[in-house]
Amino acid sequence: MEKPIKKYNVKAEICTRLDKVDLQELCDATEEAIIGGGGFGWILPPSYKTLQNYWKGVLLIPERVLILGKLDNVIAGSVQLIKPAKNNEAQSHSCILSTFFFAPWARGFGLAKAVFQKAELKAKQDGFKVINLEVRETQHRAIQLYEQSGFIKSGINPKSVFIDGKYITGYYYYKEL
Repeated sequence: MEKPIKKYNVKAEICTRLDKVDLQELCDATEEAIIGGGGFGWILPPSYKTLQNYWKGVLLIPERVLILGKLDNVIAGSVQLIKPAKNNEAQSHSCILSTFFFAPWARGFGLAKAVFQKAELKAKQDGFKVINLEVRETQHRAIQLYEQSGFIKSGINPKSVFIDGKYITGYYYYKEL
């Protein structure tokens, strides 16, 4: 007899507040993603207090929209949609996807697709015409996901990131909505 295939609950949602459990899950996922080499900007995990303060701060910035990816109702990662400052009228048509990550245990379940769809929907609802992002050349899976989602490579920065005494190239992408 074949073993039944387990269905996983995958969802993406806009976050406007974090309770204690949410904050713990988000900090844990962030730390695991950093250790797993999943990008995010930190090279080594900061203190738990720093992570808490970072995520609390994200929710205070009006130009940032935090979108959480959940697997079976546990926060496994996120992305931020960053809106241009009010004085930047010339770029008011575009927003930026930033700090996209998932904990290693949550990869391969379709969370990235769900989070991208939620981010795109929110960007369209807010009147944006273009989404921009930057990704390290070493983030092969992320690059694959971006390209599968319709992002177009538009540039290269050979000195985007400096880690362990070496520069890492960054790629710029955009997607018209």
